[in-house]
Amino acid sequence: MVLKPSSDSPLTGWKYFEIMEEADLPAGVLNFVSGPGGAVGDTLVLHPKTRFISFTGSKEVGIHINEVAAKVQPGQIWLKRVVAEMGGKDSIVVDEGVDLEDAAQGVIASAFGFQGQKCSACSRVIVHEKVYDKFVEILARKADALKVGDAIDWTNYMGPVVNRSSHESIMSYINKGTSEGGRLVAGGVAAGSDGYFIRPTVIADVDPKGTIAQEEIFGPVLAVIKAKDFDEGLNIANNTEFGLTGAVYTKNQKKLEKAEKDFFVGNLYLNRKCTGALVGVHPFGGFNMSGTDSKAGGKDYLLLFLQAKSIAEKIKK
Repeated sequence: MVLKPSSDSPLTGWKYFEIMEEADLPAGVLNFVSGPGGAVGDTLVLHPKTRFISFTGSKEVGIHINEVAAKVQPGQIWLKRVVAEMGGKDSIVVDEGVDLEDAAQGVIASAFGFQGQKCSACSRVIVHEKVYDKFVEILARKADALKVGDAIDWTNYMGPVVNRSSHESIMSYINKGTSEGGRLVAGGVAAGSDGYFIRPTVIADVDPKGTIAQEEIFGPVLAVIKAKDFDEGLNIANNTEFGLTGAVYTKNQKKLEKAEKDFFVGNLYLNRKCTGALVGVHPFGGFNMSGTDSKAGGKDYLLLFLQAKSIAEKIKK
């Protein structure tokens, strides 16, 4: 196995490699390689002896890996298998009649935990029109109360985004959201001048087909969308190319059952936040442009790393 972490976070991969060495994994079973994806990543994917690629990252890179892996190289005697966990544009639907404080807290945790830098992060909350204004007010208050700063200080809820490019991209999405008619109700600005910090941002009155309602931002930006009823809320939740995680808050059992059937995501959560899947409890993975729906932490996941072999023997009497 060759472990290649993101070029933005090589130390995380190296620490994992050290743990495997401490556990006396035989030398050569796991090999650590760092470097940029375009050079190192493509080299690994193209190599004729590569048999299996397990990828976590953006939709664009995942599509590229799938395309490159599909081409048989000289000396290659198998078809490479690709398991990809890519992006998300994850929605939480909030119905009328629920505890708005509780629902808002779930949305805040889903949207701004890890600075929104999770494929499972809530980037859209779709709210019943009867409770919309009140819910936006609660969201703005909770977002404004979050502390942003150096992650070494545990009183800070949010640290920096991963790099300068990400910071610039997120700020451009915020500008795009307001220029397309969204109403900025919280955040929208950098937090300090030293580092890549951004205030948790909430943009209300977003068009369901608007840019920040459709494209993955991978940062602390939450789009708030109004729905006339629960059914329209589900329709909006399904209107992206992704299908990773989602959640609904409702007290109506029939609506919960409808969401189970009609909310098209790999991981659906009822009356709770849409992040925090636990391996072995919530097998994780999405479909459509969110990936191959290979459920990490599920009972069938390890079988993807194996090759099936059927053996039959004729027994003479």
